[in-house]
Amino acid sequence: MKVSAFVYPWDVIGDPDAARRIAGLGVQQVTLASAYHSTRALTPRHPRHRVVTARHAAVLYPPSPHRWSGRALRPYSQDWVSSADPYAEAADALRAAGLSVHSWVVLAHNSRLGEEHPRTSVANAYGDRYPWAPCIAQPEVRDYAVTLAAEAAVRPGADGTELESCGWYGFAHLHAHDKVGGVPLGPAAQYLMSLCFCPACAGGYAGLGLGAHELRDAVRAALAPVWAGQWLDGDDEWADIEKLLGAELAARTLAWRTEVARTFQRDVIRAVRDEAPPGFQVLLHADPAPHRAGANPGVDPRHVLAHADGVVLPGGLGLDAFAPHTRPGTVLAANFPVVAGMGGSPRTLAADALRAAELGATELRLYHAGLASDADLSAVRGAIA
Repeated sequence: MKVSAFVYPWDVIGDPDAARRIAGLGVQQVTLASAYHSTRALTPRHPRHRVVTARHAAVLYPPSPHRWSGRALRPYSQDWVSSADPYAEAADALRAAGLSVHSWVVLAHNSRLGEEHPRTSVANAYGDRYPWAPCIAQPEVRDYAVTLAAEAAVRPGADGTELESCGWYGFAHLHAHDKVGGVPLGPAAQYLMSLCFCPACAGGYAGLGLGAHELRDAVRAALAPVWAGQWLDGDDEWADIEKLLGAELAARTLAWRTEVARTFQRDVIRAVRDEAPPGFQVLLHADPAPHRAGANPGVDPRHVLAHADGVVLPGGLGLDAFAPHTRPGTVLAANFPVVAGMGGSPRTLAADALRAAELGATELRLYHAGLASDADLSAVRGAIA
């Protein structure tokens, strides 16, 4: 079973031991960030620093001036890693240590884009915009994301790519100084708070016989018991959404969002394949529940595996939904957090991996080699051995 560890370029650049250390875990591959969102990351072993602050979403390579000339939406460059091409420099070191390198591309998650171009963001039923969540129904956003995917995925020397946030993003977001926990929002409320009412989505609802104003009013009414503290989530997320919004309205909103996500994912994968050499592997971070949004967005398993080479699933959840639609060579990768301080469980990795394999996982992903403590990495090394 192939094992890959997630890595940032800044984990490797400036640390002459990093690539050797990662290879020493027993992994065969790294998934190296080439386009990433804003973050503050600890680097517990780096000889030059302990904290890297990526202030905004950026590409970790020099974007092509020709590709982006004349476009209003374009990727942002970075200045927090001292390298002209952080991805390439880190990738070279990792390959020299005997590791296969796949690019890690974040698509529909970009706060700076939303701040500078508010029209591109998801807008909820109350008119609030989510600057971190570009609306993938908007043609301008789709064109930007498809172009970014092709460029950021197919970096020199990459053997494949993993596409994160390749679908709907919504309300949920790890935000600085968050104060949104006063009213707990379960999966049903999060779905309603993630429905977009930008002009593109309003037009999409109209095509399904839904007036945007009427739907907005219905969503607000459905959320009233949530704000009042009178709603308790049940065991079935979609059944809860139907209870709040009504089965017919819920079905129509999901029909719109599913079709948008399907065509977006198809177009992104096609653009990457058009750019890539033969044998280049394309995987999506995914969730088998179509109504979910976020870094692992909901997908239709049959549809996505008709286009992609496989999926990466958090904790291996949903393997049974994808297994019936695989073909020879399809990758079903179970992604396990191995940073104990962030809720991961490196000491149960061997048992977790065995259970995932029994459910159909063909590969493992470990999040995250650069963030983990020495003790976490020691446990990972033992589990792989």
